Amino acid sequence: MEFDIDLVMEALEKAVVAWDTPAVTILSQRDGDPFKVLVSCILSLRTKDTTTGPASSRLFALADTPEKMLLLDQEQIEKTIYPVGFYRNKAAQIREICRILMDKHAGSVPDSLEELLKFKGVGRKTANLVVTLGFNKPGICVDTHVHRICNRWGYVQTRNPDGTESRLREILPPQYWLRINDLLVTYGQNLCTPLSPFCSKCTLSPFCRRNNVIKNR
Repeated sequence: MEFDIDLVMEALEKAVVAWDTPAVTILSQRDGDPFKVLVSCILSLRTKDTTTGPASSRLFALADTPEKMLLLDQEQIEKTIYPVGFYRNKAAQIREICRILMDKHAGSVPDSLEELLKFKGVGRKTANLVVTLGFNKPGICVDTHVHRICNRWGYVQTRNPDGTESRLREILPPQYWLRINDLLVTYGQNLCTPLSPFCSKCTLSPFCRRNNVIKNR
């Protein structure tokens, strides 16, 4: 069957209701605070949502602005966010970002990719999430799930997430930019997994070329 992105996105919207929404998305929907989105994105890197959500809540209960965060020392932040992955490095990164926000941005998170990418440790995935979830501005967040699944479908043919983002900016209809990450992260965690995906249960099978799928269930 010819790949039809409209039908695929419609099917994804129906499928993901069976699973939990990503932790950072839940936070953005609840608070709509770009600072919290930025910090939660940092905490979420290489960390499961079941750990990210509670760690974010604990930290924001102590400090929910850059100014308040700088009143905490690094050890306090480390103890609060533990056991997120690389919690020591992330505690230092969060304090440094907060310092720059206070010194150069009057305590406000910038709303452009260019400015966000200037922060140490903030890559395109995190910057795009802040722009889209924090400011509801156009952007395409491409993490490992989006990169893998779009290539698995055959919708793109790219070598890395940055290449996938660039290609999606060319071909993905604008109405799907804000949603594709949430949908594919959820789908990729629960069904279209990296190894041995559940192809027999996938409603998108007619559209999928199964590129690089060696084994499936």
